Amino acid sequence: MLTRANHDPAALPRLLLSLLALALLWPGIQLSELDLGVLLRADSQSEMGRFVAAFWPPAHDAEFLDLLLQATLQTLAIATAGMALALLLAIPASLLASRALSLSAAARGGRPNALAQLLRWPVRGLLIFLRSVPEIVWALLFVRAVGLGPTAGVLAIAITYSGMLGKVYAEIFESVDQRPMHALLQSGSGRLAAFVYGILPNAAAELTSYTVYRWECAIRASVVMGFVGAGGLGQQIDLSMRMFAGGEVASMLLTFLLLVLLADQLSRLLRRRLA
Repeated sequence: MLTRANHDPAALPRLLLSLLALALLWPGIQLSELDLGVLLRADSQSEMGRFVAAFWPPAHDAEFLDLLLQATLQTLAIATAGMALALLLAIPASLLASRALSLSAAARGGRPNALAQLLRWPVRGLLIFLRSVPEIVWALLFVRAVGLGPTAGVLAIAITYSGMLGKVYAEIFESVDQRPMHALLQSGSGRLAAFVYGILPNAAAELTSYTVYRWECAIRASVVMGFVGAGGLGQQIDLSMRMFAGGEVASMLLTFLLLVLLADQLSRLLRRRLA
């Protein structure tokens, strides 16, 4: 039995916040026209049953497996090349956008001057612009510019993910302990050396984890962009679905699942090595 002594003082605020969240959620559900009842209709269940039944057995003939291997390698290549290009922009942009290498911040105990802060805003604005447009929109634009194929997917991932990586990298640099870097700067060390020896060792595990996670997201994005003609598994899934080849779709979905599991295991391995 609850008494005044053990009554939770935050119970009423939590209840009010929960009611407020529900009140805000309801208009969103109405605007999205969410209707879960459609899943319970007989015609919908029958159609979904026929669609899922077509997935078995997964296609496994030699000719299709060769095509699947090529599409899988192309998907990995799109994601990896796009991430590599994104890193070329994200790393320098994150250093410019972060306060971590600010000499004034080191001298003033973490308080940068107004001019240094003003100079960072254009870089941060560029990162906001790059990540504000979804990669599939960039893919549609690049398909019109360079034609169908993986090049459009690589460029779309590079642009969008450079903004995402640059923002998060800058925040990681600022979130780790700044005292080793400040001590190196105040003792006369160069900014790059102070970053390498003062910031990077503490941030390496988190940087690696987020980078591998983004590479996993890039694999998923490359599959989605395949539906607009950017190559890889997505383009093959789109073709198979149009031909009602459920077995081929099932094989490609299983392959995609294995790719995500591979990225997850790679992330665990790297985090363990850097811990």
